[in-house]
Amino acid sequence: MLYYLLSTIYVLSCLILLLVILLQQGKGGDMASAFGGGSSQAAFGARAGATLLSRLTTGFAVMFMLAALGLAIMGQTAGSSSVLSGSAPPTAPAAPAVPAGTPAAGQPPATAPAAPAATPGTPGAAPAAPATTPAPAPDQK
Repeated sequence: MLYYLLSTIYVLSCLILLLVILLQQGKGGDMASAFGGGSSQAAFGARAGATLLSRLTTGFAVMFMLAALGLAIMGQTAGSSSVLSGSAPPTAPAAPAVPAGTPAAGQPPATAPAAPAATPGTPGAAPAAPATTPAPAPDQK
């Protein structure tokens, strides 16, 4: 329950922080004032008092960081188990399976029986193809 409350606070603080930052007006600290082009005494413009938006930015930034830290701590302690922690480890096979046609270790391989030769004129026998095919004649014009 606390995790969901903290997640909601985290998301809301993120969205509100985004809006508050985008609503703020620039401080006038552009490149011209940084290199002496501005008329202010400070490096990035005159220091103004903290406005409501800058205080909201600070508050929501602190809330965002604390919620992120809390979620990280809760995820570290609650997430110690994995998906595979409750399952049994796979068992190794006792001996590798040997295909039926392979000889056992130490025995010479048996020779395979030769296929019967097709006799000409028997049904289903394909005609013998020539060993090589002649190259096509070059086209002369």
